[in-house]
Amino acid sequence: MHALDVLEIVGAVTILIAFAAAQAGRLRQRTIAYQLMNLLGSGVLATIAAIQLSWGFLLLEGSWAVISLIGLLTLKRHQRATRPEDR
Repeated sequence: MHALDVLEIVGAVTILIAFAAAQAGRLRQRTIAYQLMNLLGSGVLATIAAIQLSWGFLLLEGSWAVISLIGLLTLKRHQRATRPEDR
């Protein structure tokens, strides 16, 4: 097994853990942890797909990464907006 194979498995497992935890009610989807796990896993897989010129897989994982990034940024912006101001 090559290092790229190991990275690919780690990326997939990261996404699957987040999904399984959400389905089991152990992790809410609108949390930073969930979005971050999806972003990291899909980012790794999208990078590998780009290296291997796997266009369909790149489209899927690249889209997943972008959507997760948007979700993460939205959560962070919402946290800042609802945080009491420092006085």
